[in-house]
Amino acid sequence: RGSLAGCATRLGAAHVMAAANANFLEISKAFCQHYYNVFDTDRAKLQTLYQDGSMLTFEDAQFMGMQAIMTKLTTLQFATVQHQVTTCDAQPTPGGGILCFITGKLVVDGGANPLMFGQTFHLMPTPQGSWYIHNDLFRLNYT
Repeated sequence: RGSLAGCATRLGAAHVMAAANANFLEISKAFCQHYYNVFDTDRAKLQTLYQDGSMLTFEDAQFMGMQAIMTKLTTLQFATVQHQVTTCDAQPTPGGGILCFITGKLVVDGGANPLMFGQTFHLMPTPQGSWYIHNDLFRLNYT
């Protein structure tokens, strides 16, 4: 009885979670397009997407809070960058969030050999009805 009831509770919670984010894939794709457009044109404007409780893992380094994250992102050592997104997968998470996993290519300073990358965002809703990045994990793929 206990395990069956627990299973039903978990299934019910999963159904409610999915219903709360019925548009999670569309939201993820729109976010992805917005994020990389802003990153490629004016990285400083990404500031509105992070909060003090946000965390970035960039390669092996971790940055906590909007100020530390923005310092990292605005001091990367290239003049221009262009993200070419290959895939954007998403899943709803508890608390109304969305987990986004992106793969793609980076063209840095007009280089002829794009770099492969993977990035994961955990988006959380704001009380105002928009989204912020709670977790951001970025990794170049050297193969």
